[in-house]
Amino acid sequence: MKNFLHEDFMLKSETAKILYHNYAENMPIIDYHCHINPKDIAEDKKYSNIAEIWLTCGDHYKWRAVRSNGYSEEYVTGNGSDYEKFSAWANTLPKCIGNPLYIWAHMELKRYFGYGGNLNPETADRVWNLCNEKLQNMSAKKIIKDSKVKLICTTDDPTDTLEYHKIIKDDKTFYTQVIPAFRPDKGLHIEKAGFKEYINKLSETSGIEIKDMKSLYDAYSKRLDYFVSMGCKTADNGFEAIPFILEADNSIANDALIKALNNQELHIAEIGIYKTALMLFLAEEYHKRNLVMQIHFGVSRNNSDRLFKSYGPDAGADSIGGYDCIYALSRLLNELDRKNVLPKTVLYSVNPSDNAALVALIGCFQNNDCNITPNGTGKLQHGSAWWFNDNNIGMREQLINLANNSLLANFIGMLTDSRSFLSYTRHDYFRRILCDVIGDYIENGEYPNDVAYLSQIVSNICYNNTNNYFEFGI
Repeated sequence: MKNFLHEDFMLKSETAKILYHNYAENMPIIDYHCHINPKDIAEDKKYSNIAEIWLTCGDHYKWRAVRSNGYSEEYVTGNGSDYEKFSAWANTLPKCIGNPLYIWAHMELKRYFGYGGNLNPETADRVWNLCNEKLQNMSAKKIIKDSKVKLICTTDDPTDTLEYHKIIKDDKTFYTQVIPAFRPDKGLHIEKAGFKEYINKLSETSGIEIKDMKSLYDAYSKRLDYFVSMGCKTADNGFEAIPFILEADNSIANDALIKALNNQELHIAEIGIYKTALMLFLAEEYHKRNLVMQIHFGVSRNNSDRLFKSYGPDAGADSIGGYDCIYALSRLLNELDRKNVLPKTVLYSVNPSDNAALVALIGCFQNNDCNITPNGTGKLQHGSAWWFNDNNIGMREQLINLANNSLLANFIGMLTDSRSFLSYTRHDYFRRILCDVIGDYIENGEYPNDVAYLSQIVSNICYNNTNNYFEFGI
């Protein structure tokens, strides 16, 4: 029997141990997709207690677990005290056997607070007091620095002023780059509540009165230029179902936008046509600016009206959708590729059954028209195991699918997709799994035991491929 979280945990073979400890373990981190608030970095936020940085920051993974353990919303997003919420989490965590939350939580306790025991109802007060004492000498910037994070891409709306990115950039004592990522979802989802109000805000921010598709395009183009001037290297786009209903001109899309701005009801086809037109425009604009387009899809959003009403989005009421997006996605990519305006693209599905299909699909559109570093990375990438898949099995399946049908060595690696500054240990979790998967190929005689080349593969996936692909220049 092996001890919990021993130094070789998840590393079954000697090859895996060598690759991890000699190469992957101490590689720096690029977190190219997360939901960290740049304001917290700019102000070097400090936390008064462990619940504040762990639970009330918006970690819906933990919220779902606590609800599943029978707690009322008071102890999740409600009016319960921070201690009460922490206590609910401490009572829940021991039941998370097989859930990555159990490992992540204890990796964070060990890495940042020096606690090597188990969090449970009996140890809750000890952990509470220890963490709160340690937090007095911790801050957002210190955690980032101590975690060896070289660059962070936040997730930012086109209407954001990016004022906090300016403050961070001007801080000459802080060496981690924090750059914005363009996230235009609110303007894409024409069918959702608040769309008209959002377009009015985009008009105000861009200085362009949006009254039709042309003016909408002009507003987005202007905001993209501003984001690029602030160092933006990527644009992220989230969909439930991938839109693709192509029209010869923009007449129906234009009419749909005008109807939405006048609070008129839209038909399903009009919604799809509008989204397709706008997405094709945005993708072409990304290509012009050499931005990486990330597409996350397949999520069924806000399934609980009760939770949405009380908290809003991102409450933990999203699930895997029943959408068949691969064909529409292939048509979207093909339309861009046909016109030679397909940008570098990273594709993520929340549904694990899409893994093989996505790996097969990216192989159809690989080329080097974006002048990616030769022999570096493929133009299209299957993104890391996302959301309901970022667990031991999900990560292994994603890596093995990529290895089986594409080039694992060109993979751009892990991201946190998190709102917590303590989540950088997820990179370590991923690196252990990566080294174990590669180690298995060597131990089984499926690949030569060339440590020099294997170390290059591991180092590239952990860091170098990401740096080259996004052209971060660090």
